[in-house]
This record gives sequence, C-alpha cells and structure tokens, in this order.
Amino acid sequence: MSRAFGPFIVLHVCMGNICRSPMAERLLAMELMGNDDVLSHSAGTGGWHEGEEMNPPAARQVMARGGSVDGFAARKLRAEHIDSADLILTATADQLDYVTALRPDSAGRAFVLGEFGRLLKNVDPLALPPSGYERAVALVRAVDALRDGRPPERGDDLDDPWGRGEQVFARVADEIQATVQPLAKILMGN
Repeated sequence: MSRAFGPFIVLHVCMGNICRSPMAERLLAMELMGNDDVLSHSAGTGGWHEGEEMNPPAARQVMARGGSVDGFAARKLRAEHIDSADLILTATADQLDYVTALRPDSAGRAFVLGEFGRLLKNVDPLALPPSGYERAVALVRAVDALRDGRPPERGDDLDDPWGRGEQVFARVADEIQATVQPLAKILMGN
C-alpha cells in the first residue's frame, strides 16, 4: 500500500471473473452504496472470459439481493490490479497463492474471502481509527495480525458454482454476503 489516502481499493479475485469475484464485487458495492471512499472491483486468474458479462445465475443472485450488474465486463488479473489494491479477497487458497506468487509484497493484504470473514469477527471496531482510509488500512492490518502467518482453513474457500444449479449460486452468494456485509459496516464506521 503505497498511497496515504483513498479511495480504499478492494480487489476480488476468482478463476474466470464471471461468477464468484463479480458477485463479491457487486455485493460489496451494494453494501457501500453512496460511499465513494471505497472502490470494489474484480478480476480472474484466467483471461478466457475477458470482456464477457457476469454468468447469468451469478447476475440473478446479485440483482435478487438489490445489487447492479450494469457495465460489468470480465477481465484478467494483472500485476497492476494487485499493486493498486489495499485489500485483496480471493475465492480460494489456490488463487491466494497465485496472487502472492505474482506479487509477494501483497501477502499482508491478500486473504481468502472466507478467511477474512472468519477473522474479521474478532476485530474490535472501536480500536480502529474513526473513519476513512486510515480506518480501512488499520482494519486490514488487524485482520492480518489475527491471521498471524497461519494459512487459510479448508472451509474458507468458496465453491465454484459455474455450471451448477441455482441453489449452489445462492449458497455462494450467501457466503459472500456473510463477509462483505460486516466488512462494509466496519469500513463505514458503523
């Protein structure tokens, strides 16, 4: 994190950037509605879907929960995406390994989404700065300190719902919301 001020940039990463990471991007953006101090975006480790819209069942989950899919286009993860991100949330531990192999200096701000959500529950929001970019950066540092160098747990990964039924997409969207809702709440100082 080389910047001293916002916006605070959250990068969501999955494999193809058409299911999990776009759902996370748009569900976090929905939770932060009206807060221009946080930017939520996404990319995939593979570029085979670059330029495509969100997978239809993923888009239905976002819209059913009140989010927008307008203007979404899949993109391949690039080093500059990692470099500019203040918080990187991957769908799986394999994708976390990919991110940190590409940019080893990102290790303290890169997490599996489920891992981040699990550790976030132990952060005392009252111990963070009151608001803004400083609060967000302090939150990431607090979660990294709680991780204490331990690897993600097996249950931290999000299942890949691609090609599976609506129930799987709904479950994955629920798991994403279980992290992005409390994350947004803390980022906004609530």
